[in-house]
Amino acid sequence: MNDLSENEQPEYSLDRVFEAPRNLVWRAWTDPEILQHWYGPGVETIIHEFDLKPGGLWLNEMKWGGNSHFQRVEFKDVTSPEKLVWLHASADAEWNIIGNPMMPDWPLVLLTTVSFEDLGEKTNVRLSQVPLNATDAQNAGFAATMSGMDNGWGGGYKLIDEWLEAERRNA
Repeated sequence: MNDLSENEQPEYSLDRVFEAPRNLVWRAWTDPEILQHWYGPGVETIIHEFDLKPGGLWLNEMKWGGNSHFQRVEFKDVTSPEKLVWLHASADAEWNIIGNPMMPDWPLVLLTTVSFEDLGEKTNVRLSQVPLNATDAQNAGFAATMSGMDNGWGGGYKLIDEWLEAERRNA
């Protein structure tokens, strides 16, 4: 278990180099038709709204079996093709922010930053997530799950790799 001192914010970060130019990797993150195929690997992802601008919303439903998990994302910064910043939260079916129904000690809102570093024919993507206004229990819950978050994001990143490879073949 991660021990956090009072008021310390845990930060999850993941760096990943993709074998593609930055504009193509940016497109994988910002085109809803592509995003719905890799975001939430192993589940059906339905994007109900995707308004890519500061203050715009990304309303996302992840379905498996007879269950749905709703997510409400509010974009804070969209700097093409360099950076995305958003507030990420679980939501009810009317898109109101709620606590994560599957994880009671999960923070209500995460500040998510995704930066895209141009490496010529490659792109480094750095994803960072930090709980906002979280309780000590929520910070501890987030910190305790950070080591497993690579698996979820990594599964999605493998799907991005497949899409990028198909794009190269079709170019």
